[in-house]
Amino acid sequence: MNMGTAMTRDERPAGRVSIVGSGPGDESLVSPQVRRILEAADVVIGYHAYIHLVEGMLHRERQLVVGKNLTEEIERAALAVQYARLGLQVAVVSSGDAGIYGMAGVVFEYIARQNLADAPEVEVLPGISAFQAAAARVGAPLMHDFAAVSLSDLLTPWPLISKRLRLAAQADFVLALYNPKSRKRQKQWVQAQEIIRACRPGSTPVGVVRNAYRDQESVVVTDLDHLREEPVDMLTTVLIGNSQSFVWNSRIITPRGYYAPKPDGPRVLVLGGTHEARLMARRIRERGAQVTLSYRGPAP
Repeated sequence: MNMGTAMTRDERPAGRVSIVGSGPGDESLVSPQVRRILEAADVVIGYHAYIHLVEGMLHRERQLVVGKNLTEEIERAALAVQYARLGLQVAVVSSGDAGIYGMAGVVFEYIARQNLADAPEVEVLPGISAFQAAAARVGAPLMHDFAAVSLSDLLTPWPLISKRLRLAAQADFVLALYNPKSRKRQKQWVQAQEIIRACRPGSTPVGVVRNAYRDQESVVVTDLDHLREEPVDMLTTVLIGNSQSFVWNSRIITPRGYYAPKPDGPRVLVLGGTHEARLMARRIRERGAQVTLSYRGPAP
């Protein structure tokens, strides 16, 4: 592609940056709109591994395809804006959804910080996120309120991550954990489990999904008591149920409340705010009884 022809700003065609989510890795799960953007782009920019996942949609004979390293997100954003200001159609590739721990925020923040008078148009096209793909593999764990937390402290201090994790666990959110462990970051995964176990019984269902919808996919349904036995890494998403989640036929289900106990069913009062009491209340409720959990002091 020849980039050498000089034009004034008024003569240039309108460039655009399209930040696209390529989904979990299976090309069949890429949206038709994202596929059209990738096929029509003049320039495609992304992390090397993400470029590989969409290789079948690219046309290298007429496109400029730029692969960058994992820590070069700002460089990717700057390059995308540079080419778009030349009037080119630029696609920036994120895995999963570009707006969830992806490149969307990096590009928007770069443009905002540069305060460009001739900033190109920017659009974001969604994809299937990692926690959505993982949830589909283990059943229906995200049917009620949930919180996504990345355990990587590369950009966020660990004390802040642990605080958010503790509050989310105490609030009984279903938890979707990204980036649980890396070669250099080991102890945070142990600490994260300790934080969650302080708030939830060991029988809480857990889904451990690695490489969802990719080669070498691994799907495990376990519980908090046995989570430490499962290998995890940066390609793993961990889903931890709330106080109502249960396992049926090797699938995690978090009730939304559609199947309420019958008004004329048995009523049970469970006294105490311990993990054991909450576990007992959950099991009784699953059998169709109306349960009231009574305890003194703040909710556990």
